[in-house]
Amino acid sequence: MLELDVIFQPFVERYYEQLSVKNKEVFVRLLEGEDPELFAWFMGHEQCPDPELAEMVVLVRGRPAP
Repeated sequence: MLELDVIFQPFVERYYEQLSVKNKEVFVRLLEGEDPELFAWFMGHEQCPDPELAEMVVLVRGRPAP
C-alpha cells in the first residue's frame, strides 16, 4: 500500500539504524502485518492489540518526515 510506504520509507532511511536490536525486531514484526490492519493503526482508526507493536506505531508516527 503506497500510503504505508510513505510512512515507512523515511523512517527506515533516517531512524532504523538508531533503533536497539529489540526495537528492530519489533519493527520487522510490524512490517509482517496486513496492510489494512497497519493502515488502521497508523491512521488512528484502530488500536493495535499488541503492546510492543503499538509502541512502535507511536514511535514511527512521531518521527518527522524529511
